[in-house]
Amino acid sequence: MAELVGLHWHTVKAIDHRRLRRETAPADLTRVRHLIMDEFALHKGHHYATVAICADTQQVLWIGEGRSRTAVRPFFEWLGRDTCHQIEAVAMDVNMAMDLEAKQHCPNARIVYDLFHVVAKFGREVIDRVRVDQANRLHEDRAGRRVIKRSRWLLLRNRANLAPEQTVKLDELLAANEPLTTVYLLKSQLKELWYAPSEAEARRRWKEWFGMAILSGLKPLMAFAKRLRPYLEGIVASALYRLNTSVLEGMNNRIKVIKRMAYGYRDTTYFFLKIKAAFPGRMR
Repeated sequence: MAELVGLHWHTVKAIDHRRLRRETAPADLTRVRHLIMDEFALHKGHHYATVAICADTQQVLWIGEGRSRTAVRPFFEWLGRDTCHQIEAVAMDVNMAMDLEAKQHCPNARIVYDLFHVVAKFGREVIDRVRVDQANRLHEDRAGRRVIKRSRWLLLRNRANLAPEQTVKLDELLAANEPLTTVYLLKSQLKELWYAPSEAEARRRWKEWFGMAILSGLKPLMAFAKRLRPYLEGIVASALYRLNTSVLEGMNNRIKVIKRMAYGYRDTTYFFLKIKAAFPGRMR
């Protein structure tokens, strides 16, 4: 753009910055009842930003650097006491920082933990660990060890997304290895907690799932179940509030495109304005 109009890029940026501040619509906080919060990579090297949207309008309300309690606190202070008290639910990853800050500022809100993030953690911490353990047991069966080591994506992907020949390989693998069968089935059953028709049914499903996890005798599975137990209320709440962070996942992909088109942004204030302008939300 700078080359096209014959101006220095600093000048073009300053003009665009003023335009964004003038044209970006302010959030109508009276409509905010349900929030979705997530993080995205701001720079390489584990530098993150937190983004919060209104779940009902999908408008980006706020973006801030960091993902700690201190980092997200300005968002709730910006919302103000009246808006915070009208919030009914906040969807997020299993993130103790966001969780505690949301509970402190929004006393009437239920925390809803996102299914995708929990299942992804299960894949990394349980399925991958059990798969590696099972492969390591087959010291003398090189062919069998190789099959298990190469089965990661078969075990992590949804069955519905597998090609017919991959489904056959998965079934053969599960039939030959009981621990892998156990964690694979419990992954599927874990998802059902988020689709319970009522909170009472969600609690019943949790009790059943937790019991099977503990009785499995598989240390990674048992440890995961015990770590997940303190977050039960945020899982059960999904029966009442069908919220998840998938909308933000899609937004994060577009944010990456915005960042890539400019080869990155050194001015985060300007970058955040670009994001807000890209997601103005739906009208009534």
